[in-house]
Amino acid sequence: MERGERPWGTYTVLDEHNGYKIKRIEVLPGQRLSLQMHHHRSEHWIVVSGTAKVTCGETVKIININESTFIPIGSTHRLENPGVIPLVIIEVQSGEYLGEDDIVRFQDDYHRVESPGAESAVEAVVEPVV
Repeated sequence: MERGERPWGTYTVLDEHNGYKIKRIEVLPGQRLSLQMHHHRSEHWIVVSGTAKVTCGETVKIININESTFIPIGSTHRLENPGVIPLVIIEVQSGEYLGEDDIVRFQDDYHRVESPGAESAVEAVVEPVV
């Protein structure tokens, strides 16, 4: 079973097959993931413990236990734990490619640096089409 440690907490892959991946994600109190987007997958988040602050596009909302939200392909999004206990969510990823390298970061509290190609992709996504 794949497990990863990050500055904000941990993730564990629970199941993976063609077209989907299921993860358990734990976010430590006061921590948040980068503001990011994916080119090849959508995500569905279900809160199982704690409280989530979710940014999806221009919308920011609080998601409580037994509530969920959907993150469409190409949407900028962020997951935060505004609470004092660990936030645990189940994430269901769906798409043609589910690799960890399908992340374009727009903002990151932990100063993780993108490759030059990814920075160009960020600029292309952020700038309006004229």
